[in-house]
Amino acid sequence: MSITPLMPVYPRCDVRPVRGEGCYLIGERGERYLDFAAGIAVNALGHGHPTFTKAVQDQVATLMHVSNLYGSPQGEALAQRIVDNSFADTVFFTNSGAEAVECAIKTARRYHYVNGNPQRTKIITFTNAFHGRTMGAISATNQAKMRDGFEPLLPGFDYAPFNDLDAALALVDDQTAGFMVETVQGEGGMTAGTPEFIRGLRQACDAHGMLLILDEIQCGYGRTGKMWAYEHYGITPDIMTAAKGIGNGFPLGACLATEAAAKGMVFGTHGSTYGGNPLAMAAGMAVLDVMTQPGFLDHVTRMGERLRAAFEQMIPNHDHLFDEIRGKGLMLGIKLKEPAVARDFVAHLRDNHGLLTVAAGENVFRVLPPLVIEERHIAECVEKLSAGARSYAPPADD
Repeated sequence: MSITPLMPVYPRCDVRPVRGEGCYLIGERGERYLDFAAGIAVNALGHGHPTFTKAVQDQVATLMHVSNLYGSPQGEALAQRIVDNSFADTVFFTNSGAEAVECAIKTARRYHYVNGNPQRTKIITFTNAFHGRTMGAISATNQAKMRDGFEPLLPGFDYAPFNDLDAALALVDDQTAGFMVETVQGEGGMTAGTPEFIRGLRQACDAHGMLLILDEIQCGYGRTGKMWAYEHYGITPDIMTAAKGIGNGFPLGACLATEAAAKGMVFGTHGSTYGGNPLAMAAGMAVLDVMTQPGFLDHVTRMGERLRAAFEQMIPNHDHLFDEIRGKGLMLGIKLKEPAVARDFVAHLRDNHGLLTVAAGENVFRVLPPLVIEERHIAECVEKLSAGARSYAPPADD
């Protein structure tokens, strides 16, 4: 048999973590890595955080799973805390970000259906978007690498260039349900929406009776220095997806909505066997216990500013390699100059300097540390990154 027991859909590298300590991962041979990938923005509290660990351990010993046919005191409590700390009036819990996106799409279409406009099914999304790997989520992106070989895809999506408000508005017609957009693009290249773009989408939705769906799976939950990235823009969405940092590594996602936007989501319209299970809710509560402590988000903002400043100071020393810094807070990316290749540089940092980062689109590599980093971790990151820049040899031109 030639296929591996784990289906070979990931190009797995030689880093094989068996333990985590704060901002570090330890491999099976005892090697240590500075983890500035954080499970792709998932391990918001780092590894082994005592508050989180105790909450999960206690819940495992109490109750892990019951059917959603029964009342959920755990789910009700976490949903209320999320409502209290967001624009939303109601929350549906999922196991992943992609599932949250599916719920968001259904919520938007059902809204128009129950309002007597069943023809309003089209959702306008944006170039370089990444919303997950389900059939619905890949239909919502124009990236060929996500779509090739999986046709026919789900109809009902149009695509406009990210940060191009005029192009997005030109696609609006009487079949448009709304826009779905990452407030800050992650996989697509760590590009933040401009204020004019994000606010313009909100204004267009208000003017045309459409819904604004924000995908904050990567950029939400404190990652940009605010609880939600939309807070930087002075607007609120109608529907929003969250995941990654929401569970600090435990599989958990959420679809948030206003009461009006969720009008069509009544008994029987959606469901999940595992979504909102007591163990996931305990994980989510523990994350919020830490994130809502006074000063937590101020710390994220301060560390984000210092990390960016350190990068800005470092870049001129390696201007043959580094082009620009992108992103917000502790969701940063550095664009490389050709012929350097982001994926190769990420591997070089990992294998030769013990620094974990993540490749993204547009020849950018992502720097996504745990939100609990300290200045010493920033200094270590910059030291390793500078050493990696000095020792990296880009591929030769053909």
